[in-house]
Amino acid sequence: MSSLRHRVLPPQLLLRWPKAASYCLWLLHPEPSSRPSVSDVLQSEFLVEPKDKLEEREAAIQLRERIEEQDLLLEFLLLIQQREQEAADKLQDTVSLLCSDIEEVMKHQSVQGNNGSTAAEKGKEDLMSSELLLMNPSQTDDCLGLGSRKRCRPGCQTQNAEEFDDNMEDGQNSSIMPSQAQGSLLFKNSRLMKNFKKLEAAYLLTRCRPVATVRPLGRSVSRHSPVSSDGRGSVVASERSSISGLQPRAQHVVARQTGWISPFLEGLCKYLSLSKLKVKADVKQGDLLNSSNLVCSLSFDRDGEFFAAAGVNKKIKVFECDAIINKNRDIQYPVVEMASRSKLSSICWNSYIKSQIASSNFEGVVQVWDASRGQVVTEMREHEKRVWSIDFSSVDPTLLASGSDDGSVKLWSINQGVSIGTIKTKANVCCVQFPLDSSRSLAFGSADHRVYYYDLRNSRVPLCTLVGHSKTVSYVKFVDSTTIVSASTDNTLKLWDLSACASRVIDAPLHSFTGHMNVKNFVGLSVADGYIATGSETNEVVIYHKAFPMPALSYKFNTTDPVSGHEMDDTSQFISSVCWRGQSSTLVAANSTGNIKILEMV
Repeated sequence: MSSLRHRVLPPQLLLRWPKAASYCLWLLHPEPSSRPSVSDVLQSEFLVEPKDKLEEREAAIQLRERIEEQDLLLEFLLLIQQREQEAADKLQDTVSLLCSDIEEVMKHQSVQGNNGSTAAEKGKEDLMSSELLLMNPSQTDDCLGLGSRKRCRPGCQTQNAEEFDDNMEDGQNSSIMPSQAQGSLLFKNSRLMKNFKKLEAAYLLTRCRPVATVRPLGRSVSRHSPVSSDGRGSVVASERSSISGLQPRAQHVVARQTGWISPFLEGLCKYLSLSKLKVKADVKQGDLLNSSNLVCSLSFDRDGEFFAAAGVNKKIKVFECDAIINKNRDIQYPVVEMASRSKLSSICWNSYIKSQIASSNFEGVVQVWDASRGQVVTEMREHEKRVWSIDFSSVDPTLLASGSDDGSVKLWSINQGVSIGTIKTKANVCCVQFPLDSSRSLAFGSADHRVYYYDLRNSRVPLCTLVGHSKTVSYVKFVDSTTIVSASTDNTLKLWDLSACASRVIDAPLHSFTGHMNVKNFVGLSVADGYIATGSETNEVVIYHKAFPMPALSYKFNTTDPVSGHEMDDTSQFISSVCWRGQSSTLVAANSTGNIKILEMV
């Protein structure tokens, strides 16, 4: 301080900041009048310059922030543009696809119309010829000559067809009225409009699915792939049969281009033709000695005349279906009742031998029963743990398959009473199923979330593995010779195309059916004529069609209060088994309390 009083500044200040040092000396001037005033200090460059620099710095910061905000807005707009462009491209692709499909459908209609017109013209000619033969001989020659001249005018019908084709090519005028008419029908169909978005999604899913290279899965599949055993042929075969007037190569091209039409149209018509599941009969059992009547399995005989029910009450009960439907009785008694030593998990009726039923139980025993005598014919004890599922081959009535918790699938000859083959796996086997038209192949579902498809002539490795479920696969059923549906406790059913297997693994199902609840229990699965029936843990029967991933119909089982007689909703109950009556619209379903109902799609 004494140095400052004598105006002596540190040497470093003088060297590094001489201007600041001179300003300090001015402030320390010995004459007060010579010292700067307050206004001089506030206006000095030492205070003004930092203020200007601070303002410049703040302005630069604000500018940088505004630029960053503009960049953010620009990136946001560019992202919107990119996404909207992608949506526009996708929409354009969809519109192009719709235009091509509309053109293909209209061509398909014109071909069918030409075939129909030709058939109608031929019918008229035959009728005219038959009428001419009834005339007197003197007039017959002239009339036949006139008739032949009429038949020699093929240009009339051909010209009409050509005009129709020209109208189709010149513009859309010829399609406006039919489109409007169809539109009015669509809007009148409340069921279609209610599910329009879902149907639209199903259509786009069907059309946008990549076409896989089809290869035959062994000789049995390739031999039967054109037409399956139940009369449902492949898409290409059905299209070829409807377009008989084209050359073979042209037939193949048309079938390939329009292959989606028949299955989608069939599914759409079937989906819209039904409105509900109607109860035809309620099977009221008088089994008061068993507190647990959970029905684990249902099965119809080969003619659809009788159905059998089995479950944890250790009994196989055989009912006559029509008798139950036609006779409204308080209690329905079975025509045959067979007792087992253990809880029953599965039953299957032989498709050739009407009186023969196979069963599996919780002790791992497979039995074959003669329902006409109510006795066990064959008993096979080779499984080490509970057997979940059994299935008779539809082609070889002596061949039976079973799947068990011991991780094995066994093939049985019921004539020999012993297993003739075993497939070992690493996880529990929950379901087995033969194809409809072959005894050389087998599919089964496992607790490892997969479905395995085997050629039994080489059982060391699966022909292909279906991967897509996230939990245990509880059921597998063949829809036709190359299509299979699987059920899982992951709340889904999945439809698989075995003919599209280019490798040993299929990880992309055709459809994933959602709309029912299944996270814990076995709820049943049955297939008939493209309809897929399954149960739900909401105590509902749910019907899907193979063409669409959403439910077509559903029916809820309700519990009746024994005191008040009112229906109650018991959340603890679930559907435990379902089974179609052959290829009809009737099915039988049972729930966890043993309540059995015969339902019909109407």
